[in-house]
Amino acid sequence: MKEGSDRKKKPVTIHLNQKWCKGCYICLEVCPKKVFEKSPEVSEKGFQPVVVAHPELCTRCLQCEMLCPDLAINVEKGE
Repeated sequence: MKEGSDRKKKPVTIHLNQKWCKGCYICLEVCPKKVFEKSPEVSEKGFQPVVVAHPELCTRCLQCEMLCPDLAINVEKGE
């Protein structure tokens, strides 16, 4: 039996600062699990902001956080 197989995976918390996001959508492209989606609503800045649609799918690869040019994404580094 694999070690830790009985334990549930701790949920990931992803903080997305909507004020800093400029809608480049890099996070949509780099996320291997498609955690992010475009909002159906248009922001006051004139674009569809990104939303964290499926945080339960996040594997904490941190690609979104590392590649966001506006530093608008922060993934909590759980255990």
